[in-house]
Amino acid sequence: MKLITAIIKPFKLDEVHEALAHIGINSMTAYDVRGFGRQKGHTELYRGAEYVIDFLLKIKIQVAVDDDRLDDAVHAISKSAFTGKIGDGKIFVTSLNDAVRIRTGESGQLAL
Repeated sequence: MKLITAIIKPFKLDEVHEALAHIGINSMTAYDVRGFGRQKGHTELYRGAEYVIDFLLKIKIQVAVDDDRLDDAVHAISKSAFTGKIGDGKIFVTSLNDAVRIRTGESGQLAL
């Protein structure tokens, strides 16, 4: 099992959700987060004064998948979150040792 963590632009959340649902992945968790990468934030003008906004609003998505669905899920996320502009985000894949469904006690792939 793998845990996919993706950082994307907020307005791309619905597209990513639809893309994952289209390939049969119907569960994910999304968080509002703030951060910056190479873009180093941006400046905004407010009442004549410039402010540097270092931490930009992003969405963090986490999806647990079987190993055989990993490539499809990563492709669906990267394709649907793509704008071609700086700040599109990143996808991280980590190994997931176990998962347990609290209600039923199922574990491993059955819990997904």
